[in-house]
Amino acid sequence: MDSQPQHLSAEIGPPHHPVYFDAQWQPSRSLPPRVFALLMTGLAIISFLAGYFFLRLGAWPVAGFFGLDLALFYLAFRLNYRSGRIHEWVRLDAQDLVVRRQTPKGEVFAWRFEPTWARIEDDAAIRALSLRSHGRRLVLAKFLNEDERIEIARRLDAALAAWSADLVRRDLTKMNSGQD
Repeated sequence: MDSQPQHLSAEIGPPHHPVYFDAQWQPSRSLPPRVFALLMTGLAIISFLAGYFFLRLGAWPVAGFFGLDLALFYLAFRLNYRSGRIHEWVRLDAQDLVVRRQTPKGEVFAWRFEPTWARIEDDAAIRALSLRSHGRRLVLAKFLNEDERIEIARRLDAALAAWSADLVRRDLTKMNSGQD
């Protein structure tokens, strides 16, 4: 069962407590916009020349398909760039674990987890990380490659362990100070 977002502040502001983990990730795009413009220009020239050639041969319907191919190619790249605008942030501080996600449309969703029960796992079946706590499950980092997901899972798991160790230390300190 996926977790429902809670209404939290859209911004994860400066920490007021010690921070154990603070990371942001987004999909990488290997084709910069300038190179995309050059690619589309080159394809447009090729499509125009090929279309003109078939038009001169009398096969005028073929010319339209070259334009259609170009338009579909452009649309596919625009959708790819749009999906690359997703961002995810994860912060673990002394109080709680907060996950914030910004969709390609600019919508912001946030989830808050109790770190004591939070567990991170690399779910290879869906090629993503799963953050689990109290029967809730949140899928993270679906757009990252396997090595990046493993590294994030390792770092977040270590941060959760450090958080737990500090919690035990704080509890022992409170107990000892109460006995004085």
